[in-house]
Amino acid sequence: MKGVKLIFVCRECGATSPKWLGKCPECGTWNTFDEVEIKEKQHASTINNKISTKNRAEKFSELKMPEYIRTKTGMTELDRVLGGGLVDSSVVLLSGEPGIGKSTLLLQISRELSRTRKVLYVSGEESKGQLKLRAERLGVEGDSIYLLTETDLDSIIAECESLKPDVIIMDSVQTISSENITSAPGSITQVREGALTLINYAKNSGAAVFLVGHVNKEGGISGPKLLEHMVDAVLYFEGERTNSYRIIRAIKNRFGSTNEIGVFEMGDKGLVEIPNPSEVVMAERPKNTSGSCAGCVMQGTRPIITEIQSLVTKTVFPTGKRTADGFDNNRMGLLIAVLEKRMGLKFYENDVYINVAGGLHLDEPSADLSIAMALISGITDRVIPDELIAFGEIGLSGEVRAVSHIDYRVKEAVRLGFTKIVLPKKNITSSLQVPQSVELIGVSNIYQALACMKMKKAD
Repeated sequence: MKGVKLIFVCRECGATSPKWLGKCPECGTWNTFDEVEIKEKQHASTINNKISTKNRAEKFSELKMPEYIRTKTGMTELDRVLGGGLVDSSVVLLSGEPGIGKSTLLLQISRELSRTRKVLYVSGEESKGQLKLRAERLGVEGDSIYLLTETDLDSIIAECESLKPDVIIMDSVQTISSENITSAPGSITQVREGALTLINYAKNSGAAVFLVGHVNKEGGISGPKLLEHMVDAVLYFEGERTNSYRIIRAIKNRFGSTNEIGVFEMGDKGLVEIPNPSEVVMAERPKNTSGSCAGCVMQGTRPIITEIQSLVTKTVFPTGKRTADGFDNNRMGLLIAVLEKRMGLKFYENDVYINVAGGLHLDEPSADLSIAMALISGITDRVIPDELIAFGEIGLSGEVRAVSHIDYRVKEAVRLGFTKIVLPKKNITSSLQVPQSVELIGVSNIYQALACMKMKKAD
C-alpha cells in the first residue's frame, strides 16, 4: 500500500525494528515483537515549517513554582493512594482484572468530583443506556457529569476542546484509535498514540485524566511498557472476584508514596471504603486454634494488623511441600531453615502451608517473627495466646532485628486490644509509652520469643 510501511514493535518497551527479532535488544524479552502498519511521515522540510513558536526554552532561575491543586475524589482510601487527592494536569492509569470494579469506582468518584469540577466520562466499551443503568444503581447523578461514547481519538479531543472539562475519564485506553494509524484498536501503536495525545492535552489544558487499562494473561498491564512510563501514576486494582474485598495499590506515583494501599468492599451499591482494615481482618480470627499468630505490617503510613495462619502436617512424599499465600515463598523457606537449624524442629518431615488472612501480601521483614511463631505453633500444635502480637525481622542466626515505625505499630496493637506485644529489644525506648495493662516484651533472638509465648495445648 502506498504511503504505508511495516515495522515491528516490542510490546514491552516500545522498541522498533525493520524486521522481526526473537529477542528485543532494548529490554531483553523474548517473542515480544509484533507487526505494525504505519503511515510514512511527511518530509522533514515540511514538518519544520509547522514547528510552533509558542513553547520556548526558559531560564531555570526564572521558572515559577507550579501550584498543583489537589482535588478530593470523595473516597478517602483512593485519596490516600494518590497522595492526598487528584492533582491537576496529572494522568492516572488504573488497571485490574476484568470485573474487579474499575468502571464502578470511577463512576462513583465522578459524583463527588462533579460538585466542584466538570467531569467528562468517555466510554468506548458501554452504551449510554448501560452507563445510565449503572449510575442509577450506584446513585450517581449531577449536572456537571458529561457522557461521551466514542472510540475515535480525534473526535474525543475535539469534544474535550469544546467542553473544556476539568476531569477526563477514559474507559478504556485500549478501545480508542486514530485514523492516522492503520493498525487495529488495542494494538501497541494505537494505545501509545492515544495515551500520548491525552497526556499532551492534560499537560496543556490543566485537566486531570484517568485512563483505564486492561491486563494481559500474565496479569501485567496490557500494551507497551512505555505506557506506564508516560503517565504520572499507575494504580492497580486487585482482589478476587469471588471475594468482596478489593485493594488499590500504587505501583508508580510522581505526587505521593507508592507504599499506600486503599481497601474497599464490593456491595450492592458499589464500592464501600474500609477505613480500618485491621478490625475487619481480626474480627474473623478463630479462638483457641494452633498455628495462628497476629502481626503488624506497614502500608505506607498505615499500620495494618494481620493474622498469620500456618498448617503443618505429615507429608506422604519424600520431600515436604511448601506453599505460601500472601507471603514470599522463598522467605518462608528461609525462616523454616532457621527454625530447623537453630531450634531442631523437623519441618522436613512435614508439608507446610502459610496463609495471610484478608488477602493482604506481606512484603516487609517485620512479618518474620509472627510467621516464625505461627510455624512453631503449627508444628507443636500449641495455641498462642489471643492477646499476643509479634513483629520483628529474623536473621540467619536466629536473632531478632529492629524494625521501623515501631510507635505506629504499637499504637495500632493497643487500639485493637492486644496486651502482650513481642517486639525487638532494640526497639524498646523511653519514648515508647503504653498503658499499664499492656506488656512490652523485648526479645533478642527466637529462643526468647519462644519462652514468652507460653503456649497451651490446642483443644
